[in-house]
Amino acid sequence: MRNPNYHLIRLALAIPIFLILAPRAFAGTVTETASKWGLIGAWSLDCSLPPDHDRGTVLIYQAARDDRLVYRRNFGDASDDNEVVGAKVSADGMSNLRVFFPSLKETREYGLMKQPGGSIRAIYNRSRKGEYTIKHGEFTANGNPTPPQYKCTSADS
Repeated sequence: MRNPNYHLIRLALAIPIFLILAPRAFAGTVTETASKWGLIGAWSLDCSLPPDHDRGTVLIYQAARDDRLVYRRNFGDASDDNEVVGAKVSADGMSNLRVFFPSLKETREYGLMKQPGGSIRAIYNRSRKGEYTIKHGEFTANGNPTPPQYKCTSADS
């Protein structure tokens, strides 16, 4: 004779497994998350300026092979390619990214928030050890607010 609680026991065992696996199944890839948020493309403080170390730096989020997301920084005389290894959007609409910088041998975490008019601002930037360079939308070195970054069209950059 079968245990009358057999189905209840199976259900109780299945629920924790579902709760562990479900968020991963519905979260989407890094590239999908960034694309849905509107991050894919080139961003700059001033898209009319050529890339340089001052106000013309261009930051590019680009989909690559194997559904990877590349974060390219173009400083004019130098550039680098870094992989976005994690992306999620929090309940308040912030894009939270984890980027591996091979030149630094470090993964950094940062959050971007959309601003009125379509620009974005960095709200935080920290090392995996919790050391911040940007916190609450301000540079920790001088307390200045982070500037808005604007999406550049192909004609701009």
